[in-house]
Amino acid sequence: MRDKLEKLIAAYEELEKKMVDPAVVSDPKEYARIAKEHASQAELVEKAREYVQALDDIEAAKEMLHEADAEEKEMLQEDISANEEKLPALEDEIKVMLIPGDPNDEKDTIVEIRAGVGGDEAAIFAGDLFNMYERFASSRKWKVEVLSSSPSEAGGFKTIEFKVSGDKVYSVMKYESGVHRVQRVPKTESQGRIQTSTATVAVLPEADDIDIQINQEDLRIDTYCASGPGGQGVNTTYSAVRITHLPTNTVVQSQDQRSQIQNREVCMQMLRARLYEMELERQQAEQGAARLSQIGHGNRSEKIRTYNQPQDRVTDHRIGFNGTYNGVLLGDTLPSVIDALAAAERAEKLAQAV
Repeated sequence: MRDKLEKLIAAYEELEKKMVDPAVVSDPKEYARIAKEHASQAELVEKAREYVQALDDIEAAKEMLHEADAEEKEMLQEDISANEEKLPALEDEIKVMLIPGDPNDEKDTIVEIRAGVGGDEAAIFAGDLFNMYERFASSRKWKVEVLSSSPSEAGGFKTIEFKVSGDKVYSVMKYESGVHRVQRVPKTESQGRIQTSTATVAVLPEADDIDIQINQEDLRIDTYCASGPGGQGVNTTYSAVRITHLPTNTVVQSQDQRSQIQNREVCMQMLRARLYEMELERQQAEQGAARLSQIGHGNRSEKIRTYNQPQDRVTDHRIGFNGTYNGVLLGDTLPSVIDALAAAERAEKLAQAV
């Protein structure tokens, strides 16, 4: 453990030297890359230094025992015991920190919510999920930008895609991918019967230009007039954009921005994110990693979380976590669910690493 930590500390100190190197400082991209790596290692290096210092203090105290009088030996022995007691906890913390993180954790995200089974109620539920994420993002001072949406006449959305920007967004939002199921009495239900509906959520790490290179000749770009719910005309200019990536037959579209140029830019953001996700899936398949589809088929039986209004309960089926219906759907206790999912993932990775 000590050798590994000393190498880690030495590498960190090399990063510190590079950050004051004029050649690096004059290159904004390289400086940003090194500064990001330096910041990501800071907490781990602090713990590593604390661990190594404790080992050094134990060794020094043991050497001093040979020449110490009775009173000094007692004090030295207390120091040795104190340092030895804190080593196991420090080691556990360091092991967790040494678990390789998801390389996408620092990225912003593009979130897609689609109404699944349940007709109008599914669309309303999709809107409720969007409102939940919007409140959750606001509490973390993240920015939410709607990229594309297809509102439902009954309320909510048939589909909505939005970008979430902020500090380590993907590291948090990635746990929301999957089928969400709601059980409640719809507002349109006169008999008071409980209905089960679903909405699917996909959380895609935003891909930079350097992540995904797209050839313009692989794109078919169509423009059309934007429209509102029920086909009602919104404008008479061809500002809406649909882009088809021909090699993969991936289609993205946007009509919510003010101009054709802005809609095209949004489409390219969504396309890069989808192609990046496809590339990640391909790589993981080649590596033999077992990876379930984020979305599934939207059937009632496929679910990661159930929101049960009559019982005032939300259950995350991956970890058996229970919360209150309003608490989670209003975004207030959603952080508790996500924290529990993150803790479960860390525990699983730690168990695999041991």
